Amino acid sequence: MTTTIVAIFVFGLLVFFHELGHFAVAKFVGIKVYEFAIGMGPKVVHITKAETLYSIRALPIGGFVRMEGEDEESSTENSFSQKTVKERISVILAGPVMNFILGFLCFFLIFLSIGVPSTQISEVIKDSPAYNAGIQSDDHIQRIQGNQITSWEQLVGKISASKGEAMVLEVVRGDEKLYFEVNPEIDEDTGRAMIGIIPGSEISISGALVNSYHQTIFIFTEILNFLQQLIRGQADTANVAGPVGIISLVGEASRSGWIDVVGLAGLISINLGIMNLLPIPALDGSRIIFLILEGIRGKPINPEKEALVHMIGITLLMMLMMIITYKDILMFF
Repeated sequence: MTTTIVAIFVFGLLVFFHELGHFAVAKFVGIKVYEFAIGMGPKVVHITKAETLYSIRALPIGGFVRMEGEDEESSTENSFSQKTVKERISVILAGPVMNFILGFLCFFLIFLSIGVPSTQISEVIKDSPAYNAGIQSDDHIQRIQGNQITSWEQLVGKISASKGEAMVLEVVRGDEKLYFEVNPEIDEDTGRAMIGIIPGSEISISGALVNSYHQTIFIFTEILNFLQQLIRGQADTANVAGPVGIISLVGEASRSGWIDVVGLAGLISINLGIMNLLPIPALDGSRIIFLILEGIRGKPINPEKEALVHMIGITLLMMLMMIITYKDILMFF
């Protein structure tokens, strides 16, 4: 029961941040927002403040921000349809952007808690080049070939760039400054030069920011690569999950601890942001495409035709969601 609650909470948080992006920018540019909803179906909890209804609905499978003039004709100044193309694009784009920000914040929280790899050595692998050279655990590597080393990534880069050639490491051990000549080995699997050391970790805000950025970019790139393979028919779709599958994955992660939950939430959030930017009817990406076309043409696309395209898109997405959900449910049997 606890894992299910955690999973639903995490899924709701992802949706909340996405819709919060739409909501915040809509209010900023002066659009009237009728409702800010988390979930679908009948309202479970709701409150009206100023002109907006805030609600939590029964089915934890999405959310929405209902704005004046978004799906209907409206000539009032505070309607979505009366705002400039740039303002409307910013409202639509804000949802996915918030997902990317949430993903980054998830990774930042993890790195800030467990630390980031440092240039101080935690362990030296027995019979490795570093071990044979005399390097010990707790040694602090300061320079390689006279070049100052300030991060683990920089250290790894220098070793990899050596291509197996001997290098001199300047190491601080207690109050001593020592020098060791190390002959890196080439790993047969990766083809990279290695010396056999495991880094320690340090709590660093700047380090956490840098590592969170790199992790966000890495996941972003991996998802784009998967989509590229999917288009080419080369991707393995066996592990594609819908809301039920995602809730199950988060539930499993919760058994391993909060770090796994937060890490998975970050990954899913970035994935959600990318998926929403795809030019698929009814998703944010397609709405942005229509707005760009409006900007190029100097006049909006026929509202009825656009609505029809989005309606077809919603229908197809719902059918796809039902198929994926059915597959998710079968995994439990």
